[in-house]
Amino acid sequence: MSFLAIDIGNTRLKWAQYAAPRPGAALIAHGAVFLEAMDELADKDWSRLEPPSSMLGCVVAGEGVKRRAEEQLELWDIAPSWVVPSQHACGVTNGYEHPNRLGVDRWVALIGAWHRMLARGTPRPVLVVMVGTAVTVDALDQTGRFLGGLILPGFGLMLRALEMGTAGLKAPTGEAVDFPTNTSDALMSGGADALAGAVERMHRKLQHRTGQAPVLIMTGGAAVKLAPITDLGFETVDTLIFEGLLQLQSRRLAL
Repeated sequence: MSFLAIDIGNTRLKWAQYAAPRPGAALIAHGAVFLEAMDELADKDWSRLEPPSSMLGCVVAGEGVKRRAEEQLELWDIAPSWVVPSQHACGVTNGYEHPNRLGVDRWVALIGAWHRMLARGTPRPVLVVMVGTAVTVDALDQTGRFLGGLILPGFGLMLRALEMGTAGLKAPTGEAVDFPTNTSDALMSGGADALAGAVERMHRKLQHRTGQAPVLIMTGGAAVKLAPITDLGFETVDTLIFEGLLQLQSRRLAL
């Protein structure tokens, strides 16, 4: 009865195998590969796994990449299933103008964050920050309604844009510091502060809207770069999308 959860972003494919398709199930194995190497999964990483009985995934990298993943899944006798954003799911209401146009990774992460917060007791608003190739900052109110969110370029995109659009500025090897005194630190600090400022501004807006201090959850491969520079209290949850996929799969099986 093991379950395979797959998250295909713009840069990497992340996967996790759980003992059962339900929230709180034991994690058996997990891994990640760059998209360039995903065609080797069936022969390498996945060849060592116990055959899963079901899978559910989310993909933002396009149909071509999804088909490549499905070719690797032919290793097992399971039907590939992929999340499509909807207006309601697992207690979360999608407030996007066109609900099906919300990025599927954002939708699944919101579901994971909502149930992580509910497990603590009293419902509170949640701010979900995913830091990857792009950065998203999404707001849930205390009823589980997605109010809206931001999309920003991630660290790499931001710095490459500066490198391409200016003379003499190269992608930095510097650090984020309070008062940069060299160009590398200035570039890194500028990008970091831009992202942190967006998070802190949205946090204030959500608190003003709901009258409650939001829970701040960060996830994504580059979250470690942003986490140290925000002044807000937060938690980093590497498995947030997988937690959302477990919630969705459990609900699907219950219907």
